[in-house]
Amino acid sequence: MTYPGFLSSDELAQRVDDGTIETVIVGFTDHYGRLMGKRMDAEYYLDTVRKSGTHGCDYLLTTDMEMEPVPGYQYANWERGYGDFHLVPDPTSLRVADWLDKTALVLCDVHDEKTHGLVSVAPRSLLKKQVEAAQTMGLDCSAASELEYYLFENSYRQAHQQQYQDLTPVGYYLEDYHILQGTRTEKFTAAVRRHLKRSGIAVENSKGEWGLGQHELNVRYAEVLRMADNHVVYKQCLKEVADAMGLSLTFMAKYATDQAGSSSHLHISLWKDGQNAFVEDQAFGPVKGSDVFRWFLGGWIAHVPDVMPFYAPTVNSYKRFVDGSWAPTRLAWSYDNRTAGFRVVGHGPSLRIECRIPGADCNPYLAFAASLASGLDGIKNRIEPPACFEGDIYAAAHLPRVPYTLSEAVALFERSEFAKSTFGPEVVEHYTHYFHTEQKMYNTSVTDWERKRYFERI
Repeated sequence: MTYPGFLSSDELAQRVDDGTIETVIVGFTDHYGRLMGKRMDAEYYLDTVRKSGTHGCDYLLTTDMEMEPVPGYQYANWERGYGDFHLVPDPTSLRVADWLDKTALVLCDVHDEKTHGLVSVAPRSLLKKQVEAAQTMGLDCSAASELEYYLFENSYRQAHQQQYQDLTPVGYYLEDYHILQGTRTEKFTAAVRRHLKRSGIAVENSKGEWGLGQHELNVRYAEVLRMADNHVVYKQCLKEVADAMGLSLTFMAKYATDQAGSSSHLHISLWKDGQNAFVEDQAFGPVKGSDVFRWFLGGWIAHVPDVMPFYAPTVNSYKRFVDGSWAPTRLAWSYDNRTAGFRVVGHGPSLRIECRIPGADCNPYLAFAASLASGLDGIKNRIEPPACFEGDIYAAAHLPRVPYTLSEAVALFERSEFAKSTFGPEVVEHYTHYFHTEQKMYNTSVTDWERKRYFERI
């Protein structure tokens, strides 16, 4: 499905000729899901980059949040000289970046300079591999991600100068579904809805969420790789529009101890020959679904411990998993039950599985790759899900729990034979080092919590 805002090469050339496009952003995401890349003169892009791509330093897949090269990676290091990788534009992702002046944006695959194949550890490569695996089974995957965020009256620079303390949220009482509070933020929210729509992302709705200044803006489902691309563009658009308006927003999974976390619920359905492969007139608890539905659900649930860091990649991610907080804490499924980690919704052609585990801090390529790989393994091995749970899953202490910390999750990921066989040992080694580095940075940092607790009273 194509929406207004996407551009063919011919359409881009026409816009360059008439002066409405002057710049093309050539981008990809690092492990954190941040958009990295270059701004190209549009004529140079058309003459050269769209055909032969461009280069980037391979250290970008080994840096920490502060852009420091991290030792210990096999993929790129000082000993190997930090050479280049090749950025190859995906023409199907070329779109207007409507929130920027006279700018288009294209997302890239990361290729090896010597072999010209996909770099296995690049996030988009992992998802493309799983899309191909589904296609070999005759299946296509449709997906959506529901992002939540907190919006503040402070600019990003002000927030930084205040060390992200004492910020002023745009809301001052809990505003879930409140139209009045939504109206107060329409200058920002209406702007980003328009920009997203004009940038090839079909918007469904926006609403206030449960936390102070928390909001959700939902976009239409798409093919899973396109959806991951849209997720990246969505975050970039919202951040840059907020920045231009002197506001700030955060996609942290847990911004404040006493506020609700921000999620990125993932919705997935599989399709075969234009029909929803989850649908069949076969009773399965409260759902009428197919064997494909049942086994996909079984595999997705069963492999959460194997791939948890792909859903919850930061130390902060795990502070969201609190009972009674709208974030899931246990591995169970139910029909239309928001206490479940896996919430089945819809019926007939709209039947789908919603995984409520990922936070807004997830890298969409990694989260969707983990989801698709887990479900496909469920189909291959006919993994049965547990019985449908009815009631308050937060109160069901006997059910298996999601990992409590990043450290616990990474230990499971590092040992997982499923992760190694699915993504490759080099990918597991690479991301294990990445997650260990993130955990180590936290372990050696002195926090405000420690100062408040120990400065005087210890």
